[in-house]
Amino acid sequence: MRTKLLKQKNALKARRIRRVRAKISGTVEVPRIAFVKSTRFLYAQAIDDVAGVTLASVDGKKEGQKANKEAATAVAKVFAESLKAKGIEKVVLDRRGDKYHGVVAAFADGLRDNGITL
Repeated sequence: MRTKLLKQKNALKARRIRRVRAKISGTVEVPRIAFVKSTRFLYAQAIDDVAGVTLASVDGKKEGQKANKEAATAVAKVFAESLKAKGIEKVVLDRRGDKYHGVVAAFADGLRDNGITL
């Protein structure tokens, strides 16, 4: 019974991801930030969907950060610095089906606080 519920939950999240990805896309000037929040760590990539290239990325595991609000702010600061080094000031956030609160909101606020426009 439990596996059936997990499959249904995963299927619904996959639908949300596909629905959002149909509406947003990244370019060289305005890349898409794919933010992934696992139960333990945070990951983010700046993606140019036109060329299919990852422009910048950050790994919370390598930064020694866990998946909480304080870590999301710290990871966002490191990510913003790498984006600025590549000349990127404006991005589009792809939450990957997660709600915009908690860790996701802290990451977005961290980007804004460090000069990246969402």
